[in-house]
Amino acid sequence: MDLRQQLQQTLGSAFVLERELGGGGMSRVFVANEVRLNRKVVIKLLSPELAAGVSVERFEREIQLAASLQQANIVPILAAGDTNGLPYYTMPFVEGKSLRARLAEDGALPITAVVGILRDVARALAYSHERGVVHRDIKPDNVLLSGGTAVVTDFGIAKAITAARTTQESGSLTQLGTSIGTPSYMSPEQAAGDPSVDHRADLYSLGCMAYELLTGRAPFGDRAPARILAAHISETPEPPATRRPDVPPALDQLVMRCLEKDPAQRPQSGLEIVQALDAILSGTGESMMSARRAPRSLLRAVGTWAGATLAVAVVARAAVIAVGVPGWVFPGAILVMALGLPVLRIEGV
Repeated sequence: MDLRQQLQQTLGSAFVLERELGGGGMSRVFVANEVRLNRKVVIKLLSPELAAGVSVERFEREIQLAASLQQANIVPILAAGDTNGLPYYTMPFVEGKSLRARLAEDGALPITAVVGILRDVARALAYSHERGVVHRDIKPDNVLLSGGTAVVTDFGIAKAITAARTTQESGSLTQLGTSIGTPSYMSPEQAAGDPSVDHRADLYSLGCMAYELLTGRAPFGDRAPARILAAHISETPEPPATRRPDVPPALDQLVMRCLEKDPAQRPQSGLEIVQALDAILSGTGESMMSARRAPRSLLRAVGTWAGATLAVAVVARAAVIAVGVPGWVFPGAILVMALGLPVLRIEGV
């Protein structure tokens, strides 16, 4: 009997498994119909490799806190159980697509879209962190886009797995993460296996995700997992604005603050990031981009004016000396050119 059949047998007639979604190394993901309420739910079944050495009872106790989270940007946990020792949990089915799918389709996203997504995720983090729940696996795969809103899945699952582990035979979550592709978003302290990881690791991961949304690639690209982990610990990535010049300076600086190696140098809360993004969002759009373009245009125009003024001055002076035109021609020419500078400044070219 395969895992799907085993899970269906455990669920009985309460749920009907309809199809399997693309899961990862951590779990098998199924869409099911909850018969009594006639609603779609998602059921995530931990993989045998990940579940090895995990106490089902402890796992269920550990996710109770995560299951208590009720916030608009968090996909809640509805129920939990196990099938032959493999833990599973259920969540509402969210209509829409994952942020990973959006990146695969579009690459780097528009600035306003990036700020909106980051703001939603940061709000979820602010709420969960205030209640002592650290996600530990913030990445585009765990962010869903639905109805113009970003929502975060799998809150508290990574912590529940590590806390419920009764043996270390399968290694730490960081080691498992290396095999399932999440090193691109791990904080330096996670990469180093620091047991005192706190909520600021999520803020680093948010910075990694922001970097990818802005540039189309994670901070350390497509290196091998071990090299990515080493880079998180020892390398500073290029600022997003280096790869994408239209990134507003304030957003560029915020992302780089999130990517600080020392947790004390990062923003200290999700709320702090929300407030910074609110300030950025209020200045984004065409008016902001125009304001950023205007100073460069004005500098170019003033440079052209200065060059023209110098050329006119040389010609006028030469005419006074060599041709014998009246002496007032030279200062008159300079005066005419000078009158053009206020026009440039007023127009804001």
